[in-house]
Amino acid sequence: MMRWVFKNLPGTGRGTIRRMVEGLRAQRAAAVSDCADARCARNPSTASRSPSPFRGGFARAIAAFTLLLTLPAVTTGTRVADSAIAEGLPPTLSAFGFFDGAPDRPSPLLIPYTLGTPLFSDYADKRRFIYLPPGTRMTAHGDGLVSFPVGAAIIKSFGYPQADGSYRTIETRLLLHRAEGWVALPYIWRADGSDADLRLAGGRQQVSYTTPSGQQQTISYAVPNRNQCKTCHELSQVVTPIGPKLRNLELSASHRPLVDGADWAAPRLPRWDDAAQPLASRARAYLDVNCAHCHNPRGSASNSGLFLEYERTEGMVTGIRKRPVAAGRGSGGLDYAIDPGHPDRSYLLYRLRSLDPGIAMPELGRASVHDEGVRLLEQWIAGMPAN
Repeated sequence: MMRWVFKNLPGTGRGTIRRMVEGLRAQRAAAVSDCADARCARNPSTASRSPSPFRGGFARAIAAFTLLLTLPAVTTGTRVADSAIAEGLPPTLSAFGFFDGAPDRPSPLLIPYTLGTPLFSDYADKRRFIYLPPGTRMTAHGDGLVSFPVGAAIIKSFGYPQADGSYRTIETRLLLHRAEGWVALPYIWRADGSDADLRLAGGRQQVSYTTPSGQQQTISYAVPNRNQCKTCHELSQVVTPIGPKLRNLELSASHRPLVDGADWAAPRLPRWDDAAQPLASRARAYLDVNCAHCHNPRGSASNSGLFLEYERTEGMVTGIRKRPVAAGRGSGGLDYAIDPGHPDRSYLLYRLRSLDPGIAMPELGRASVHDEGVRLLEQWIAGMPAN
């Protein structure tokens, strides 16, 4: 019976019991070595000056077994609760063990990563991590989205530097790869940074920050609700990661071997803000990251007929002289998504400049205009031949 229980414990539970038994054996060995005569060595419990800690040890181990099976998971900075990833809706972020008591203390089991061209989210700083179950890897599929094993998690925290030099983490979003598919969960950090609470309905917080141009802004920062998470992360109505495409994924040299089949020497997605790269390539990269997760044939904006993936051949389907189909008042009365040579006559830019909920694009994830991104696209469209 106990052998079956031990075999079916999670790996961390088996390790705990194994260490307990090894400790008891070590104590027994120490007691034996302290005995002065052969009689004591044969039966350490008879030694009056060194009573054996092993007496009743098996019973204590059995009791600990039972207790371990009934207690909720307790996580530390060197342990991730795989059971929390696998099922349920943990009410606090600490249940996963991804952070060691504060948002700036990620578990050493997490794999940090960045994106060459990131999604704009109200100038928020993002700290990204991947968790892989022990012994598993990611798999590359060309330069597109990598695939993750069941039990993996993608962790992304959003925050802002503060005027006093501190840093405020607002939220952490999780994508958990369960047996039934990916699950998106939003957590909002408490004011003291001690933990973050699950907020399926999302939330709003007032945030102040300084833009790259030095402007001070205060916005009502929106933490998306669970359904909004799905809106952006759906491909063919299935929740899926959207950020970690190999061509845009940046991992340290020590972590790159965790992606099977990856060609790290292949061409990368241009960085949108790298002036040394061609303007058109940077503009297309920006649209790919900020728009193409919805604007693709399998995304939530497939009915628009506007598809903005980086690899797609430029033409009407990518917006060039494309008339509005499902834009409603979002077209602003303009004829084309992209009117070559005329950025002010292009409704793609009209929507990116707007904060009106019925007009603004992207629809979710921003309460401010990305001035630098808009300028990039203005320059790109202005430089297109008008005829």
